[in-house]
Amino acid sequence: MDTPTVSKGTRRWVLALAAVASMMAALDTLVVSTALGTIRDDLGASLEMLEWTVNGYNLSFAVLLIPAAVVGDRFGRRRMFALGLAIFVAGSAACALAGSVEALIAARVVQGVGAALIMSLALTLVSAAFPAARRGVAIGVLEGVTGLAVACGPLVGGAIAEGLSWHWIFWVNVPIGLLAIPLVLARIPESFGSETAFDGVGLALVTGGALGVVWGLVRGNIAGWSDPEIVFALGGGIVALIVFAVWESRTRTPMFPVRMFTSRGFAAGNVAIFLTFAALFGAVFFFAQFMQMVFHYGPLGAGLRLLPWTLTLFFCAPLAGALADRVGERPLMTVGLTLQAAGLGWIALIAEPDMSYTAMIVPLVVAGIGVSMAIPTAQSAVLGAVEHGAIGKAAGANSMMRELGGVFGIAVVVAIFAGFGGYGSTAEFVDGFVPAVAAGAVLSFLGAVVALALPGRDETSADAAPDEWSVSVSP
Repeated sequence: MDTPTVSKGTRRWVLALAAVASMMAALDTLVVSTALGTIRDDLGASLEMLEWTVNGYNLSFAVLLIPAAVVGDRFGRRRMFALGLAIFVAGSAACALAGSVEALIAARVVQGVGAALIMSLALTLVSAAFPAARRGVAIGVLEGVTGLAVACGPLVGGAIAEGLSWHWIFWVNVPIGLLAIPLVLARIPESFGSETAFDGVGLALVTGGALGVVWGLVRGNIAGWSDPEIVFALGGGIVALIVFAVWESRTRTPMFPVRMFTSRGFAAGNVAIFLTFAALFGAVFFFAQFMQMVFHYGPLGAGLRLLPWTLTLFFCAPLAGALADRVGERPLMTVGLTLQAAGLGWIALIAEPDMSYTAMIVPLVVAGIGVSMAIPTAQSAVLGAVEHGAIGKAAGANSMMRELGGVFGIAVVVAIFAGFGGYGSTAEFVDGFVPAVAAGAVLSFLGAVVALALPGRDETSADAAPDEWSVSVSP
C-alpha cells in the first residue's frame, strides 16, 4: 500500500518535531550518569537508590513502548505524541523539584512513560509521512539525532552539573517541550493504525512480560542472578511473552500480529538492532568512566573526549539512511556492525592503565561510523518489511527491542566487569573494562552475522509480510 500524500513542508515539520522530542527522551536515558555523585551528596542517596534514578526511567520506558504504539494507532498518533510530550515535561519538572531521592525516582518513572509515547510514535509519524523512497533518509536523520543524544547524555549531564546544578538537567526539557506541544498539534497531520480494536489480554501479557524481563535484567547484578526474585522475574517475563505470542496468533483482533516475524527483514532487523544497542549502551556506560578513571578527566572533559565517537552518529547516520534507499539495508548493516565490532575490539586490545588518549581516537571513530551505519538501516529494514497500516506496531516493536537491548547490554557488561575487575585502582578498573568492552565487540559481530539474513534490495518488496490492513490519515 502507498504512503498517503503528505506535503514536503509538512514532512519537514514532522521530522523536525519528532527529532527534537526524541532527542530529549533519548538524552535523559543516561543524562544523570555523570551527575550521580552530586545527586548523592545533595539528597543523601544510597548506591542502590542512585541506580534507580537511571533504571526507573529505563524500566517504564522499555515496558511501555509497544503499548504506546497501540494507543497511538487507536486514539491518534499525533494526539498521543503530544500527550507523551506533556507527560515528559511534567515528569521533568517533578524531577527538578524533587526534594528526596524517592521523589526523584518516582518522577523519573513518569518521565519514562512520556518517553515511551514519544519514541515509539516519533518513528511511526516519520515513517508514515515519508514515501518509501525517502524513508531511509528521514529515519537516518531521526536516528542520527537520537543516537547522538544517547551517546552525549553523560557529556551534557556532566556539563550542566558542573556549570549549574543537577536540577537543570531536567529544567532544560520544560521550555522545549512546552514549545513543541502546540507545534505538534498544529503542524503534524493526525493518523491512525488500521486495527483499532482493544486487545486487553495482549496488552496485559506484553506489558507484564516486558516488565519481568527488564526488572530481572536491571536488578540481576544487584540481587544476584540466582536470587529467587531474579529467577521469578526473568522466568515469569519470558513465559508471559511466549503466552503473548500464542495469544496474538489466535485472537481475532491482535494488538501485534506475530506473523510479522515471518518476514526476514522484520525478524533479522529487530534481532540486529537488539544486539546493536546492547553493544552501544554497554560502551556508553563504561567509556565515560574509563576517561575519568584512566585519564583523570572530569565529567565534562570525559564527555568532550568522546566526541570523535559520538559526533559520527550525527554526521554518518543520515548518509547511511540515504545509501540504504539506493543499495538496500543488508550491506550497510553488515559492514556497520563489523566496523563497530572492530572498533570496540581494538579498544579492548590496547586498553592499559598508562595508555594515552590519542591511541583511542581512531578506534572510537571506527566504532562510531559503524553504529551510525547500523541504526538507521536496521530500522529501515524493519519498517520496510510491513504494510503501511502496520508501521505503528512495527515501530513499537522495534523501539522495544532497542531498549531491551540497551538494558541487556548494560547488565551483561556490568556483570563481566564485576567478575574481572572493580573500582579499587586504575589497574583493577582496566582489568574489568577490557573483557566488558570485548563483550560489546562480540555482540556487535553477532549482529553483523544476523544482518546477513536481511533480504537484498530486489527481495525487499517480496519479503514484506502479507497484510490486509489499511490506514487513515486526517488533517
